[in-house]
Amino acid sequence: MRIGVFICHCGSNIAGTVNCASVAEQARAFPNVVFSTDTLYACSEPGQDGIIEAIKEHKLTGVVVASCTPRMHEPTFRRAVERAGLNRYMFEMANIREHVSWIGKDMDANTNKAAELVRMAAAKLRLNAELKPKSFPVTKRVLVIGGGVAGIQAALDAADAGLEVILVEREPTIGGKMAKLDKTFPTVDCSSCILGPRMVDVAQHPNITLYAAAEIESVSGYVGNFEVKIRKKSTCVDWSKCTGCGLCTEKCPAKKSYNRFDEGMGPTTAIIIPFPQAIPKKASIEKAWCRQFLTGKCGVCAKICPTGAIDYAMQDEIVPVKVGGIVAATGYDLVDWTVYDEYGGGRYPDVITSLQYERLLSASGPTGGHVKRPSDGREPKSVVFIQCVGSRDPSIDRPYCSGFCCMYTAKQAILTKDHIPDSQSYVFYMDIRSPGKGYDEFTRRVQEEYQAQYIRGRVSMIYPNGDKLIVRGADTLMGTQVEVEADLVVLAVGGEAAHGAPHLAEKLRISYDKYGFFMEGHPKLKPVETNTAGVFLAGSCQGLKDIPASVAQGSAAAAKVIGLLSRDMLESDPQIAQVDLKRCIGCGKCIAVCPFKAIQEIDLRGQPRAEVIETVCQGCGVCNATCPQGAIQLSHFTDNQILAEVEALCRF
Repeated sequence: MRIGVFICHCGSNIAGTVNCASVAEQARAFPNVVFSTDTLYACSEPGQDGIIEAIKEHKLTGVVVASCTPRMHEPTFRRAVERAGLNRYMFEMANIREHVSWIGKDMDANTNKAAELVRMAAAKLRLNAELKPKSFPVTKRVLVIGGGVAGIQAALDAADAGLEVILVEREPTIGGKMAKLDKTFPTVDCSSCILGPRMVDVAQHPNITLYAAAEIESVSGYVGNFEVKIRKKSTCVDWSKCTGCGLCTEKCPAKKSYNRFDEGMGPTTAIIIPFPQAIPKKASIEKAWCRQFLTGKCGVCAKICPTGAIDYAMQDEIVPVKVGGIVAATGYDLVDWTVYDEYGGGRYPDVITSLQYERLLSASGPTGGHVKRPSDGREPKSVVFIQCVGSRDPSIDRPYCSGFCCMYTAKQAILTKDHIPDSQSYVFYMDIRSPGKGYDEFTRRVQEEYQAQYIRGRVSMIYPNGDKLIVRGADTLMGTQVEVEADLVVLAVGGEAAHGAPHLAEKLRISYDKYGFFMEGHPKLKPVETNTAGVFLAGSCQGLKDIPASVAQGSAAAAKVIGLLSRDMLESDPQIAQVDLKRCIGCGKCIAVCPFKAIQEIDLRGQPRAEVIETVCQGCGVCNATCPQGAIQLSHFTDNQILAEVEALCRF
């Protein structure tokens, strides 16, 4: 073998604490190394051209590049060696930036460590084999999980590109949190006027199949050929017959049911259509409030339904589908603010959340757009907004900023003045974070034109005083304690990962962080991709964001899946597990530990044996480490290759 070694300076990132020329000089003495040099930026076009020229000039059969993390640039260098005629897997990368230069300042020690890492990479390269990917056909159909604004955007973009789209939403209607809003910032235009037409587009698009009131039961398969089971939850209404006339909702006697869409701000009936613009506009029964299920005596809706759509015996239905790509757009939920006992912990009816206030402001809300106190129905004249409730608070394990609370509080203060001209708004804040286009001007407008009083400080407690609420807090700019008498208190509650998000992540075989948000492939270079090929992210499931950012990410995820499924055939990664059937004893331990369900049991002349499903295997190596017989080897990372690296490091 003829090995070439290239040591990257990475500007001063590496060269600042590593003597790159010395590392290159030491590498020339390593076995099978016939060429070694250092270069300023190996990943640049001149750097890659230099690698290609060296391969041709010195007839290299393997290449080692010592630079930054393989996670970022390994595909770059693999493409470069391929252009020079080498197999892409006859390449190794030593990480001397994150593993050396960034963690120490001792030049001599760093230089020695960098040389050792290069020695290890060269030792492994000597045992590398030329691997070749296999091709397989793809299913040109997309699954979008979540019918909020991000999911809607992704579904429409993919459908407009000619792909079949299956949109799954767990609620009886699509629209997500945006459907509950009255207005949007910073333009203060109607949320329903923006979202409504997009929802109708989903319902009428010939390439989109919508499953509302449904959840993902299971996901198996691999990129290009996922097999998904969708659980259509029982609504006790046959939607193929329901016309959305609303007669059942008018006649239902259970008129004190909890209204989830209105965030509990007003009662509803046990059979409901969430809101006038709902898509699909179909009724569904809430069994927890329905007298037919609670007492066995009612049946009013079944008696008056003109189409006979009511079916009390309806059961959940499992629908199997096959898709080529998946977009997760499951959104977010609000933090449980009742943990804050100092804010009443849910005891005071006139302390409400920002989303509940949106429903009071909305013309389709329980009060018809008239702002009224929940306790007595009076119009509030003094409204206090408290920001960062459930955000930037390590005490409840929510140290992150939700990102949109400052802006929607400013919007609600403006709307309060519009609805009640003689009202006064007070805003307790920690910091005003308004980095978007037109956002800072918007927050200034609410203070200057609408006379909202912004008080920088935290609120220590809220307590009742007659029919008023006393809000006690600090004004850190004035250095004093303040008390404000309020008719209504609105808490700007932060967001958190959607309930059940970690469970869904496990079904999709993707990573999630400690707060439940799905992890992207790379924070900068792969913001909508995941560690599982074919699964993409859109909207607040990846991290909290406002409407424009969610829409942008929805389109980005759609673009990625369109690009993926634009090809008739995909290539599988050959860095996968291989089973030596002669050594396998069929114990099944590898099947139990495989996180991707990529190993199955087969029968070999009456004996159980393990077999790797090549297109499903992700090359994680868990089975390799688990097998008690050593019957499984990971291509490109065999035991002998790993031991060669260890021996190169421990040669003395």
